[in-house]
Amino acid sequence: MTTTRIASDIQYATTPPSFRKTLIRTFSLAMVAIILLYCLSRFFIFWHGWPNLSSSIQAILGNAPDMDKITFYKGISLLVAYLAVFFFIIKYIKRTSQLSLSYDADKFRRMSFYIIRAAFWMVFLVGISDAIVSFLRVEELLIPVVGDDIAAALDQPKTRGLYLHYPLIALSFLIAWFSRSLGFFWLAFLVVLAEFSIVITRFIFSYEQAFMGDLVRFWYAAFFLFASAYTLIEGGHVRVDVLYARMGKRKKAWVNAIGSLLLGLPLCWVILYFGMDTRQSSLMAPILSFEVSSSGYGMYVKYIMGSFLLVYAVSMAIMFVSYFLSNSAYLMGEADALKAAGSDTDDHSNEQNTDNKQQGEH
Repeated sequence: MTTTRIASDIQYATTPPSFRKTLIRTFSLAMVAIILLYCLSRFFIFWHGWPNLSSSIQAILGNAPDMDKITFYKGISLLVAYLAVFFFIIKYIKRTSQLSLSYDADKFRRMSFYIIRAAFWMVFLVGISDAIVSFLRVEELLIPVVGDDIAAALDQPKTRGLYLHYPLIALSFLIAWFSRSLGFFWLAFLVVLAEFSIVITRFIFSYEQAFMGDLVRFWYAAFFLFASAYTLIEGGHVRVDVLYARMGKRKKAWVNAIGSLLLGLPLCWVILYFGMDTRQSSLMAPILSFEVSSSGYGMYVKYIMGSFLLVYAVSMAIMFVSYFLSNSAYLMGEADALKAAGSDTDDHSNEQNTDNKQQGEH
């Protein structure tokens, strides 16, 4: 049996193609592609006025006479992008039919981790920079430091978001590409440090400003939501193991695979669809309006906190796909999945025969 090496230096055995394996890989790749395309399409639809997918299809069928040519071509471009991605998925699966499900599972796991790493760097850089600007603004030091024009611009939420936050967000994705540390412990330490500074300044120096509490909430919300996908793959979530703990490894794999499909992914899609369906949706409204806290002297990051659920839903959805693939690999008897689960091939065969025997008795 040959092996293939991926970027993380983990070796995975190649496996012969089969209908079930092809179906599972197609579904998994298509699910991740649809999630990413859906989020990307929201950007073009709400920021650049592109028509949604249903309007584009209606225009092609001749049921949208009021759509101008430019909007029509934009809609066609969006529809072509969806079709091109699905064509690429089919071609990719045919070209890489020997790759194992464990390989795909690890690939999506690393993709989710990259999104989380970028999000952590985002909240760190944006939180520090916005807190500094807010401090200078409260203490009336912003004008002497940057001048009247820049100070006036930084007083506007949209301007601060476009010219301060967005470049730092882009930098975060670049840093995350080269940095492999998720930074959970550092972010937890920063939350404690920010809260500790509030206690010290309040009770010793009788000094407290709104941006200090905003920074704690900003970092704590990120820590709570971004760490969920990592905790899932590490098995750190709290389980009510009344039945699950008594199951064998094969039955646990069935529960994990079916649970990912019927419970995990639908939950993520509910968040994405109802949070991003219209401009007034709960996730899109604060982002599009650059919503800030009610306090006039707080941080201008409330609209970014609206995107935390978006990061949570996307990273968790990709991780559920990875979870589904890894458990499917175990159920199909892939050597890599059996080794990762701490079971050899003979134990897996015996357990599978036991399950089949129990089903025959019933």
